[in-house]
Amino acid sequence: MAESKPYRVDELAWAEVEAADQWYSERSQDAGSAFVLEVIEAFETIFQSPQRWPEYLYGTRRYLLHHFPFSIVYLDDPDAVTFVAVSHNKRKPGYWRRRV
Repeated sequence: MAESKPYRVDELAWAEVEAADQWYSERSQDAGSAFVLEVIEAFETIFQSPQRWPEYLYGTRRYLLHHFPFSIVYLDDPDAVTFVAVSHNKRKPGYWRRRV
């Protein structure tokens, strides 16, 4: 296994998680919990093998969630994996560009 490197979650990306969690939780507490759990599991999966997912925009890579219409956008730099956005798939692609 390759040497581990740290990962970071951009504060705006985490704010997106919180906003989506609130939206889902207002409709169903189970849905809100399931969303947050899937995001955290996605972070862990990406962290284990960041090169596995395809290149996306502006030097990032993208992981699609399986049960919710969201993507995890991240940078795989030599010193860290940085989660840039947790983006709803209907949002304009690249709105998070200034975070990279």
